[in-house]
Amino acid sequence: GWSCCKRRTTDFSDFLSIVGCTKGHHNSEKPPEPVKPEVKTTSERKELAELKPKFQEHIIKAPKPLETIKRPSPDEPMTNLQLKVSASLKQALDKLKLSSENEEKKEEESDEIKIGTACKNAGCSKTYQGPHSTEDVCIYHSGVPIFHEGMKYWSCCKRKTSDFNTFLAQEGCTTGTHVWTKKDAGKKVVPCRHDWHQTGGEVTISIYAKNSVPDLSYVEANSTMLNIHIVFEGEKEFHRNVKLWGVIDVKRSYVNMTATKIEVTMRKAEPLLWASLELPVSNTEQKKENSDQ
Repeated sequence: GWSCCKRRTTDFSDFLSIVGCTKGHHNSEKPPEPVKPEVKTTSERKELAELKPKFQEHIIKAPKPLETIKRPSPDEPMTNLQLKVSASLKQALDKLKLSSENEEKKEEESDEIKIGTACKNAGCSKTYQGPHSTEDVCIYHSGVPIFHEGMKYWSCCKRKTSDFNTFLAQEGCTTGTHVWTKKDAGKKVVPCRHDWHQTGGEVTISIYAKNSVPDLSYVEANSTMLNIHIVFEGEKEFHRNVKLWGVIDVKRSYVNMTATKIEVTMRKAEPLLWASLELPVSNTEQKKENSDQ
């Protein structure tokens, strides 16, 4: 359309045939072009900008991505964490020491094995029924129980299962002789209930084992690995090796031992939220583990 009238069209031919809207004399000369708006200089623009009302500007910057923390090597030297023994545990151990001394005296007086005594070998469910029981072959697990990523198995045969009852019912893979007395059996490796929780700066693992023995127990760690070895109730052992999800400050980590549980408190190297306690197994490690079976 023309700027002087309101007629509008989308067709160019119609546009050219639009009748004029203003009367006047014919003119053989081209009329002067309309005056273009005056362009302001830089200084004039600046003055106009200063006259405009000013508002407080809020510049929002995107947060910087977190820098990737370099993960230390798992092969770093291990350090034993400090053990803090509570007064309640010391009292409980003193009582157990007295009672165990009395039991040893009774056992020395009589070496007789009672009918119904269970074999002390892991995985063996046989009981003593008389002298002939000693001649029977004992089928047991010679290794230690391993609990990793929800799977349970013995280190000696590695038949994995996620069900705890199925794990306990697994038949042994080694043959030998029955062990009827504690004196011959030594320490027995057993599973323990354990869990973990975290705060902004710490990760704590709780192991529910009563009357742990500080002199025979230890927890060692480096920045990314944790090895737990607890002896409790005189003859039981608990083992757990953990490849930690995050990085810890070993010097500021420690172990609290009470009469009912052990708490491993690890100081985080960075105040980040851990997605889990253990670092997931990589595809390469999983393939290697499967090939070893």
